[in-house]
Amino acid sequence: MSEARTAAIERKTRETDIDLNINLDGTGKVDLDVQVPFLAHMLELFAKHGFFDLNVKGYGDIEVDDHHLTEDIGICLGQTIRQALGDKSGIKRYGSMTLPMDETLVTVAVDLSDRPHLEWRAELPKAKVGTFDTENVHEFFWKLALEARMNLHIVVHHGENTHHIIEAMFKAFARALDEATLKDPRVQGVPSTKGSL
Repeated sequence: MSEARTAAIERKTRETDIDLNINLDGTGKVDLDVQVPFLAHMLELFAKHGFFDLNVKGYGDIEVDDHHLTEDIGICLGQTIRQALGDKSGIKRYGSMTLPMDETLVTVAVDLSDRPHLEWRAELPKAKVGTFDTENVHEFFWKLALEARMNLHIVVHHGENTHHIIEAMFKAFARALDEATLKDPRVQGVPSTKGSL
């Protein structure tokens, strides 16, 4: 059996202190100590539905707001995903999921192309879920896509409940990323005519 694809990072700034590690070949185990409860909930869903083992300790200047910690966890998660993938040999590369959650329907598509882009077709009805600023969701996914160097499309077809919409995004992203990172025995080397990703 091939070795598990794992990566870890520590990021310390004057605004945040983050310790994060991921196993792309896990079972959905999580160990989270994140000062933003809503983000912690979304990270747990991401790990569970993507079958990723994820450990995150994240502290920051939440007395200002949740922005810095949410953004920096997105940066760290993107960097560890990219690192854990290595040279991307044998992976499917593409993944997509259209996921329903009650009244909400969201599609997420991923290409592990090494060409970072976020296509965001989403409107969030409310500015806050509890104390969490919902505009930070875009910031999280944009920084994750940039650091993972992935092409990421998030499309909300319909939805009314802001919590449901964001939760569907994280679950659909997890499923799409799981598909894209899976090893396919038919793939010889890297899935690109360029010879590298």
